[in-house]
Amino acid sequence: MTNEMILKAIQLLLVGFILVILATIFLHAKKEKIQLRENFFTGFWIGYVTDLLDTLGIGTFATTTSLFKVTGLVKDDRQIPATMTAAHVIPVLVEALLFITIVEIDVMTLVAMAFSSFSGALVGARLTKNWNTKQVQRILGTLLVLAAIVMVYRMLANPGEGNSETVRGLHGIWLLVGMVFDFIIGALMTMGLGNYAPELIFFSLMGINPSVALPVMMLDAAMILVASSREFIRSDRVHWPGVLGIMAGGVLGVLTAALFLTSLDVNHLKILVVFIVLFTGFMMLRSSFLPSISSKKQEQKGRMDAHSFKK
Repeated sequence: MTNEMILKAIQLLLVGFILVILATIFLHAKKEKIQLRENFFTGFWIGYVTDLLDTLGIGTFATTTSLFKVTGLVKDDRQIPATMTAAHVIPVLVEALLFITIVEIDVMTLVAMAFSSFSGALVGARLTKNWNTKQVQRILGTLLVLAAIVMVYRMLANPGEGNSETVRGLHGIWLLVGMVFDFIIGALMTMGLGNYAPELIFFSLMGINPSVALPVMMLDAAMILVASSREFIRSDRVHWPGVLGIMAGGVLGVLTAALFLTSLDVNHLKILVVFIVLFTGFMMLRSSFLPSISSKKQEQKGRMDAHSFKK
């Protein structure tokens, strides 16, 4: 089978995933009597902005989480990873369809790393299924801060400089290292860590021009979201109001970026996103510890009341 045939097969697979995910969402909504049109326009502009930025390489996790906080669309932090996954899976599949043939890359690298991401996401979706609010808040907050640090590193160190223009993939032991890396990224992405920045850094460290990472990033993200979305949907962890709007706006955002904005200098936007990520991350970490502090105060108050009663 030639590389061109493999790429065509991958594109057909992506189209099939789009149809399966849409069917899963609408059948689940019908079964559970969920009103998907609720908060449609709030979700629409969130999806448009976040997936437009995602197509430009900024990612959706930090921006979507921040906009959820600003709009109050998702109030329970436990539902953020599942809601983002279900909402963004269709736009990211469209991204992969559009960009998978733009950059020349070794097909073995593309397929192997996508398979590893998919496998990691299957494990991660089950691993985090029963985590409580404080655990999720702490994980998301920590990952947000780490994501901001990675973004700052990319801007300051310019890791793409000096990479080979001719190397198009990984081979031998380095392909195995890449597969292990993407398995971990796939598992972590189900907890809210985006895969774009880590993969750009990884490819740069491997001596490959970051532009080559584009189709890998897109396909990996698509596989991760497909693997985890069905598990999230079936486990009722998705906050559905606004999800249909995010999907519709997200697809439009992807198309807008692909057609008109691919040459836009996004450095200033990235600086803004860093501040948003840090603010949201620290706020989540703060929220995760507040219940414990409140509980201690109530416990202390209870002891004081008991002591007064004895007197």
